[in-house]
Parts: sequence; structure tokens; C-alpha cells
Amino acid sequence: MHEKRFQDRVAVVTGAAQGIGRRVAERLVGEGARLVAVDRSELVHELREMGSDRVLTLTADLERFADCQRVMTATVERFGCLDILINNVGGTIWAKPFEHYDEAQIEAEVRRSLFPTLWCCRAALPQMLEQGHGAIVNVSSIATRGVNRVPYGAAKGGVNALTACLAFETAERGIRVNATAPGGTEAPPRRIPRNAAEPSEQERTWYQRIVDQTVDSSLMKRYGTIDEQVGAILFLASDEASYITGTTLPVGGGDLG
Repeated sequence: MHEKRFQDRVAVVTGAAQGIGRRVAERLVGEGARLVAVDRSELVHELREMGSDRVLTLTADLERFADCQRVMTATVERFGCLDILINNVGGTIWAKPFEHYDEAQIEAEVRRSLFPTLWCCRAALPQMLEQGHGAIVNVSSIATRGVNRVPYGAAKGGVNALTACLAFETAERGIRVNATAPGGTEAPPRRIPRNAAEPSEQERTWYQRIVDQTVDSSLMKRYGTIDEQVGAILFLASDEASYITGTTLPVGGGDLG
């Protein structure tokens, strides 16, 4: 960690109200960035306390392209440019064998974990191309190879493909596009659950299979910490990764996903 690694860079962080996204936002401001923190939850506005002149908080539904465009427009209007985009929205809503998902659940998983990244990349791209520079970091998942999360894994596989393809298109125009693929991560309980329904005993058993498989697949045989995930994200967003693009970096204790 370098004290001024992101001095005066303008960074958009999605899914910034809690968990990994919140810690990314806090670290960016601590290292000198001007921040646009975005979430569908009003909790994101708590981040204003880090400095109202350097922090803009927005509520938005990033499953909608129009909201993604609104975020990027507000960023440029407030700060004049867009240097860094961290796409952190996503996460498993249900955990169960694929045959137990219904059509609406499959669509909801893909909307949650692919479209916010796809739409935000598209909305940010014109400004980054006009500037001639930019760094995008997409948060994917080790779960592209795992149990009881097929729709989520498929969505995150799409994030990996998006990362590689967009890097091919934009590298010669000054834009780097990378992703991290977090493994299991220890985090406090979500202040707003992705799925408000109380899990059944069967659903708890299905989820435990995910936990067991995740730990077993990790060479380190443990979950990571939020800061271990954030460190990789910020590295790829920084100039320290200036010769890296089109890469998905597994951050799973040796689990390559």
C-alpha cells in the first residue's frame, strides 16, 4: 500500500455500501483518490463522511443501463474525468443444485452478476476512450468452477470473457481491463441480505457444500480476508499493473477456479 498511489485519480466503485466494495472505496480515498461510490442501498451515503469535497455517493440500480449511464455522466460532471472503474456488483442469491432453480431465479442471478459489469463497462467506455486512458477492474469469482451455483458461475464466466474481449479491443487505445476472481472470503454479515428469505434446512445443507468445496479447493485450506481481496483489486487498478491487461487474477489461496 502506497500513501498516494491514487492521488487525484477519479475512481468509480460499484457495490460500495458494504463488504469488499466498501473497503475498496475506503482504501482508494485513503490513498488520495476522488471517489464516486455507487450502490442500490442508501447505506452508500455513509461514505460521504470520508470527505464531501472528494466523495460523491449515488444510489442506482446498475442492472439498468440507463442508471449506469447516469452514474458515469455524474462522475464526469463532478470531477471532470474517469480514471478507474471497479465493477464490484454481484453475488450469489440462491445456492442449490441447478435442477432446483426456476426460470426467474436463473434470470435474476445473471442480471445481478453479469449485467451491472457489462453495462458499466459500456457506459464508462466513451469517456475513457476520449481521455485516451483508463483502468477497469471487474470482480469475478472462483465459482466459475464450483457446486450449487451454476447460474452465478455462468454469469461470472461472462465477466471473465468480457474482461478478455474488452482488453483486446481497447489496449492500443490506452485502456487496461482486468479482473480478480475472489475465492471464499470472510466477511461480517451483510447489512442488507441478497436473499431476505430465511433458508430452509435443505438450503443450509446445499450452502454448506459450497463452503466445504471452497475450502477443500484452496491450497491454503481457508477463506481469505476482505483486505486480501481488496489488495489484488487495487493493484490491478494502479500504475503498478501498467503492463497487465486482459487478465483474470485468481485470489483464492491457490484455487484457480
